Amino acid sequence: MAQEQVTFRLEGLTHPVEIVIDQQGVAHIRAETADDLFFAQGWNAARDRLWQIDLWRKRGLGLLSADFGPGYLEQDRAARLFLYHGDMQPEWDAYGPDAQAICLAFTRGINARIDQIRAGDAPLPPEFGLMDTQPAHWQPADVVRIRSHCLTRNALSEVIRARVMAAGGERLDALRKQLEPPVTPTQIEGLDLASIPLAVLDSFMLATAPVTFDRERLEASIADAPRWRRVTPLGDVVRAGESEGSNNWVISPRLTTTGRPIMASDPHRTHSLPALRYMVHLTMPGLDVIGMGEPCVPGVSLGHNQHIAYALTIFGGDQEDVMVHDTDPTNPLRYRYRDGWEDIREQVETFAVRGHDPVQMPLHFSRLGPILHRDPQMNRAYALRTCWSDPGMAPYMASLKVMRATNHAEYVAALESWGTPSVNHIFADTQGNIAWHPSGATPIRPNWNGLLPVPGDGRFEWAGYVPASRMPRSVNPDKGFIATANEMNLPEGWEQTGDPIGYEWLDRSRSQRIHAVLGASGGHDLAGQCRLQNDTHSQIGARIARVLAGLPPLAGKAQAMLAAWDGNATRDSAPAALFELWLTRHLQPALAEALGADATLRPLLAPYDHQTVAAMLETPGDWFHGDAATQRDALITRTLTAAYEETAALLGPDPAAWQWGDLHGLTLTHALARICPDQADRLVLPRLSVGGSASSPNYGPYRASDFGIITGPSLRLVMDVGDWDNSLFIALAGQSGDPDSPHFGDMAQDWRDGRYHPLRYSRTAVDAGAEQILRLTP
Repeated sequence: MAQEQVTFRLEGLTHPVEIVIDQQGVAHIRAETADDLFFAQGWNAARDRLWQIDLWRKRGLGLLSADFGPGYLEQDRAARLFLYHGDMQPEWDAYGPDAQAICLAFTRGINARIDQIRAGDAPLPPEFGLMDTQPAHWQPADVVRIRSHCLTRNALSEVIRARVMAAGGERLDALRKQLEPPVTPTQIEGLDLASIPLAVLDSFMLATAPVTFDRERLEASIADAPRWRRVTPLGDVVRAGESEGSNNWVISPRLTTTGRPIMASDPHRTHSLPALRYMVHLTMPGLDVIGMGEPCVPGVSLGHNQHIAYALTIFGGDQEDVMVHDTDPTNPLRYRYRDGWEDIREQVETFAVRGHDPVQMPLHFSRLGPILHRDPQMNRAYALRTCWSDPGMAPYMASLKVMRATNHAEYVAALESWGTPSVNHIFADTQGNIAWHPSGATPIRPNWNGLLPVPGDGRFEWAGYVPASRMPRSVNPDKGFIATANEMNLPEGWEQTGDPIGYEWLDRSRSQRIHAVLGASGGHDLAGQCRLQNDTHSQIGARIARVLAGLPPLAGKAQAMLAAWDGNATRDSAPAALFELWLTRHLQPALAEALGADATLRPLLAPYDHQTVAAMLETPGDWFHGDAATQRDALITRTLTAAYEETAALLGPDPAAWQWGDLHGLTLTHALARICPDQADRLVLPRLSVGGSASSPNYGPYRASDFGIITGPSLRLVMDVGDWDNSLFIALAGQSGDPDSPHFGDMAQDWRDGRYHPLRYSRTAVDAGAEQILRLTP
C-alpha cells in the first residue's frame, strides 16, 4: 500500500529514529539508543495527544488557573496538596538506575514537539486555539511528582462509612459496601463518627477530579473562586471510584488450542475523549515491547516483550487513612501529638491567574500528610495518610522495570518496588509458565483495620509496608488458569495467616462469570477470549431472577418476564432493561429505606453493593426483622410494579419492543464540547447503544439518572504468548487525541461490536501494515 513518509529534524537526537504508524494509528518506534527511544516516545505522545498530556500536567501540578482563570484556583490548590514534596533522589532510585534519564529523554521529546509548534514547523492542536492557550514545556520531575491520577483507596469510603454507620450501623453500611473477609470496623472511643463532616472529602475530590469546562467557571472572578471548591458531585466521584477496575486472565498452554499461554486484559477507567490509554511499540537493541500505557508516562505498563506478557487489574489494598487531629483552641495551626503539640506546617504557594495578578494561597501539612479540612468550631484538622507522600509511589512507574523482564525471576524482582496503585499483576512467558503476583505498597496497621477515621495523635501509625515476599502469589496453578476482576481474591484462610491487606473490593460477579467460562472446558482459543471480554451475562441478574422464579405470583407480567430471564444483558434484551431500571431506581432505594436510611442518607449508599442486594432477597431473614419473607415480598411487589410502569413510560407500552441499549449507552464527549457547541461534529462521537452492566465481564456501570455509561474497558487486548503477531486489540475510541485525525474515533463502533484488530509486533507485520512513516533525524 502507498505510505506517507515525513522527515523531521530535531534537536536532541543522537541517531535517526523511525516511527511506523500502522492502519490503526499505533506508533511503532525504532531507535538505536535508550535516550533516542524515550525521546521519540515523548515526541510521539505530543504529536498525537498534546492537548491531553498538557492538560494532565497542568491539572496535576496545579497550573490550571494560569490558563483558565480564577474558577480553577481551588482545584490548583488541592492538586498541589497531593504532589510529591519529598527528596527527589530516593524518588528516582525507586524506579531503577535509569529512571531519571528515561524521564529526561521523554520530556525532552515532548518539549521538542512543542518547540516545533512554536517555530511554525508543526500544527498547534485545535483545542489550544479554541481556548487561546499554549502548551508548556515539561521537566522530568513532572512525570513522577504528580500523584493525583492514582487509583488508591479508601479515604472516600472511610468518611462515608462514618456517616452511614453513625446513622444506621454496620448492617446499613453493608448495603453500601460489603467487607471481605468479614470484619468489624475499628471504632475509637471518644471519636464521634457523626461529627466527621463530608467536607473532609472536598479537597481530595477536587484534586482527583477531571478538568471541566463551562462558561460560568471560565468567567469567574477572583471573588468567585471559592465557589469552585466542588466541581463534581460526591455521588459521581464515588460511582467513578467504585467502578474503575479491570478484568484480566491468563490460560496455561495445556488448556489452549495454540499450545501456548493466552493472556487477556481489559482495563476499566472512566470514559473520556480521548481515552486515557494509548498503545505504543518501543524497539531498540535489547528491548522490543508493545502495549498500553498512559501517554503522559514513559514505557509500557501492560503488554508484552519478546519473552513475557504481563497485565494488571486493581487489587483491593488499602493505601489511605483519614486521620483526625485535635487542634489547639488557642492556636489552630497546632495539633496534639503524643504528649504535646506540634505545628501544622504551612507552605505558601503562588498561583498565576489568567487576567489577574498572581495569588498566594497556603497549603497545610501535619506529620501524617496533607490537611484536607480544618474545622475551627470543633478544634479539628483532618489529614490524609497516603502512600502518595512517600518516595517511589508514582503510578505505574515501576513498569519501566517490569517491561524489561525476560523471565519469571526478573519479573518478580521488578515488582518488589511496585508502589501504586495496588494491582493484580499476571504473567506468562514463552516457556509456558503463568503466575499471579498482587503488588503495591500495603501499609501495616498494628492496632486498627483502616476502615474508619482514627485520631492522628500518634496512637495509630503505619509500621512500614508489607514486604513483597509476604504478599500472596500463585505460579502455574493446578486449575490451569488465573483470572482477576477486582474481587476479593485473597487465598482461603489468609485472614488467619497473612498480613491484612484490605477489606473493600468490587463486586465478584465479573470474576465468577470469567472463572465459570474458563473452568468449563479446555480448548480455549483467542476468539473465545474476545467473546468473553464482550460477555454481557450478569450473575447478579441471574441470581435475582432465580429468586423471582421461586416466589408465588407477586408482580404479574414484570415478575414473569424476569423469572424467565437467563441474566444475559444484551443490548437488545427487554428483561435487562426492566431489571436494571428496577434494580437502580426502585429496588436498591427501597432496600435502603427498609434498613432505616432516610432521604439524606440514601445517596451515600450508591452505587450499592450488589452482593448484599441479592443476599437481602435470597435470605431476607438475615436482614429484615419480624416476618422477613412477607416484608421482602411486599417490597418486591411494590418496586417491581413501579419499575414496569416506568419502563413502559420510557420505552413504550409493548414490552416486546423494549431494548436495554435504548436506555444504556455511551456518548463519548470531548471536555471542550460543552463550551464549543459549534464544534460538536468534531468533539462528540455518535451515541453507542451498549449491552452489559456493572456485573458483567463487558463492564458497563452507569448513571442512575440517565443510564449513561460511566466506566468500562478503555482497551481490550488478547495476547498469543510466543506467536505475538496473532495478538488482537481494540482501543476506545481510537489512538489519536486530535479531533481532525482519522484515528480519533475510528475504533468506537468496533469497540461496541467486539471487532478486534491485529496488534502487529514483528518487523514484517508492522511494515506490511504501515500507513505512515515518520523519520526523525538529528
